[in-house]
Amino acid sequence: MEQTLTAWLLPAITLVAGIAIGFLIARLAPNAAPGRTQRQLDEIQERFDAYQSEVVTHFNTTANLVKKLSQSHQDVQQHLSEGANRLALDELTRQRLLASLHAEDGGGERRERLKAPASQEMPKDYAPKSADVPGMLDESYGLKKK
Repeated sequence: MEQTLTAWLLPAITLVAGIAIGFLIARLAPNAAPGRTQRQLDEIQERFDAYQSEVVTHFNTTANLVKKLSQSHQDVQQHLSEGANRLALDELTRQRLLASLHAEDGGGERRERLKAPASQEMPKDYAPKSADVPGMLDESYGLKKK
């Protein structure tokens, strides 16, 4: 009987010791994992904030450059207009130059809008022909007459 008691007692004690060790590891390990996860989350948040800041900086710079470009365009238009006024030999040439400058700027001639077709008839999938000309499906189409 003593031998059977030892045969059962040793595995039972080992099982209890394993459960106790597992319980201690399980209690200590989750404390380490959330700290690491929190650090990763903080790092990702910092990278996201840096990215947002970079995007805002990019668009601010783009807006400033577009503003400078627009101002430069206006300066060039003004310079050309003054040059046309100063350097044109006669009034007709001066008016032509000024009109072409304003037309390029979009302030001169307005383009005509496209209009809807007057007829709502569907387009034909063949070329119209006169009555005395044979059609493409005619037997004599494309043959030379003797």
